[in-house]
Amino acid sequence: MTTSAPSTTSTPSAPSAPSATTAPPATWIGRPVPRVEDDRLLRGNGRYVDDIDLPGAAEAAVLRSPHAHARVESVDVTAALQAPGVLAVWTGADVAHLAPLLNKEELRTPPRLAELLDPRVELTPMPLLATDKVLYVGQPVAVVFADSRYLAEDALELVDVRYAPLPVLVDPDHALDSDAPLLHDHLPDNTAVAITTQVGDPDAAFTSAHTVISEEFQAHRYVASPIETRAVAARVDPYSGELTVWSNTQTPHRVRESIATTLGLDGETVRVIATDVGGGFGQKGILYVEEMLIPYAARELGRPVVWREDRNENLTAASHAREQLHRIELAADADGRILAVRDRITVNFGAYNMTGLVVPYNSLCHLLGPYRIPNVDIDVLGVLTNTAFATPYRGAGRPETVFAMERAMDRLAAQLRLDPAELRARNLIHPDDMPYSTGLVDRSGNPQSYDSGDFPELLRRARAKVQLPTQAREGKHIGVGYAMYIEATGLGPFETARIDIAPSGRVKLAIGAPSQGQGHRTSMAQIAADALGVPLGVIDVVGGDTSATPFGVGTIASRALVNAGNATHRAGKLVREKALALAARRLDVPPAELTLTDGVFTTKAPDGPTLTLAELAGRAPLPGTPEPTDGRHGTELSETVHFRPPGFAVASGAHAAVVEVDEETGELEILQYVVVHDAGVIVNPLIAEGQVTGGIAQGIGGALYEEMIYGPDGQPRTGTYMDYLVPTSSEIPDLDMDEIHSPSPMNDLGVKGLGEGGAIAPQAVLANAVEDALRPFGVVVRRGPLSPSRIRALLRTP
Repeated sequence: MTTSAPSTTSTPSAPSAPSATTAPPATWIGRPVPRVEDDRLLRGNGRYVDDIDLPGAAEAAVLRSPHAHARVESVDVTAALQAPGVLAVWTGADVAHLAPLLNKEELRTPPRLAELLDPRVELTPMPLLATDKVLYVGQPVAVVFADSRYLAEDALELVDVRYAPLPVLVDPDHALDSDAPLLHDHLPDNTAVAITTQVGDPDAAFTSAHTVISEEFQAHRYVASPIETRAVAARVDPYSGELTVWSNTQTPHRVRESIATTLGLDGETVRVIATDVGGGFGQKGILYVEEMLIPYAARELGRPVVWREDRNENLTAASHAREQLHRIELAADADGRILAVRDRITVNFGAYNMTGLVVPYNSLCHLLGPYRIPNVDIDVLGVLTNTAFATPYRGAGRPETVFAMERAMDRLAAQLRLDPAELRARNLIHPDDMPYSTGLVDRSGNPQSYDSGDFPELLRRARAKVQLPTQAREGKHIGVGYAMYIEATGLGPFETARIDIAPSGRVKLAIGAPSQGQGHRTSMAQIAADALGVPLGVIDVVGGDTSATPFGVGTIASRALVNAGNATHRAGKLVREKALALAARRLDVPPAELTLTDGVFTTKAPDGPTLTLAELAGRAPLPGTPEPTDGRHGTELSETVHFRPPGFAVASGAHAAVVEVDEETGELEILQYVVVHDAGVIVNPLIAEGQVTGGIAQGIGGALYEEMIYGPDGQPRTGTYMDYLVPTSSEIPDLDMDEIHSPSPMNDLGVKGLGEGGAIAPQAVLANAVEDALRPFGVVVRRGPLSPSRIRALLRTP
């Protein structure tokens, strides 16, 4: 990664934080420290759910609906119960007394947002096992528990389910027809979410505009497809009665609360541990029925229970993402300055409303991107269909809306005969405008504000890096594309960090946010080391264990660094203040005379006394030094902090791509891929580069290869890796990276979220580059993935 000088963007002062008596110099933040977790993982010493050894564990297998829409007339498990090794077989009737699944936190509408925009959000509780109807292929109908997974799978084939097929809806537009069959009988129609917002006078702006373009762009459906599929294990401690659940979830505290509520338990008796996780990307950030069924089974069967998802289940029955239709219009004056945008967005929710406004509203409030657009009219519908439910996937509504806006920008540039990059430059918000108010309302219900950034500098650097070949090869066409985005990061409401100093002097940092490859054990330790004044090597980081941090939210929405990082920073400074005060008493010197560096207290006097943190924490007595008795400064050195962000920290980026397209075969080669990003203060440049690279790789996968295709009968047609194409490292080009730094005033560290940013722009930038390459043929790219067959179809019928 090429590191540039920090941006000169001016920012308001950061919120105040606890200040140490003598602040330690920052020595770890900003250093490219290799990830401490990698040695363990590369040696095969990871601890995933599949590695949990639970002697005597039963294994579960789930019978899933083969129909997209049908009535369940009967379920006969008699033969399955008689199969070898079978312990139990459950149907919907066996768990009907348990509350259906609702992702309550994700479905909650912030009061201020509800007051201002009055969105419609319909609840569609999902039964743990289907009873009356199945609504998508893959919906759980029964579950078998047996001595092994093999025996459980064999018994599944003996479960006799009689279905009565019903009409199937796959297209969300058809699902909105007045005579469309209802998926959920308690709803008046198939609309799950509806929200509308306006800024300024968009109708007048369109009427008076010099140029108006109107387009329809589709973001296609694809899947997170993490290398480790979902898994859950559960055991009841026979002595304490505590229920321990191991899950590769991104939100262990939410899983704990849902299990406790569903099973009628006290939350304190349920412990959820997020083990090592082989990728989450949002798919593991929601609640699933299996996370309720497996703990319930452990209690009912009196033995540990394990369930592991297979790849076909993951592709067809775990959550999907991305499918949106944008009917978008832009109005501009003769110089290309955008006067207004109008967008009618349709989001395919699948069979259940799992996360409410999260994706639709992310799309709404990120549509404007880095551009100054004074008049806005956006209408969003979330529609229910007989497909797998859709939830956030890395970027969560942003890649879809950026695809629509950035494609519209290129279409406007073509209409005005302007260079696409120049059109963008004319409409960018400038650093002097920060903090910038868009006129929209953000996800929390507050006025949307961009806290800091230098969007023109992002674009300038991206343009400067682009290198076009002097001449295209015969039959091949060169194109260049640009795309820009913003990302509101650091979603609240809070995150927790607890720091404890052991008598040995080692530091235990427990955070509520688990890691799925983000490198928390390294980056959070860097933050703690600076805040405390101790070496990096003495810090042990624990994330995602509800017994270590009773309160937490999780690792979703590019929030962990902003929230858990700042909680860690504040907790570390508080512990340091406490340690300095206690050490001053022990050494009989004023606190202002002490420093704590590399775990050692020293006085400013060259020959003054010293004390190690281990000696202090271990309460090693100093001769003739009485211990304090007032209770104000005990030797228990620990602090817990819940950091609540005052607003969003807005990250941003500019991507550019140069492609070569073969007109005969439709084959596309990425000749150059440029990314310039701004995530404020970078804690660890190596981890940051890895996060951006991984996001771009997934974005390229969606742009060129991946698509979850349904037939009109609701049957998934790409349910295995034979049909669902996932890129390998050989398909991902070398990346030309640069960065600027606009510290966020929304938090003490000045950081912004980084985990999703790389995934937001690839679909748009590659579509723009392909359209530029095929401009002689009059091609307009309106959807992906840009496979050779799709490119050939565009060339045949522009």
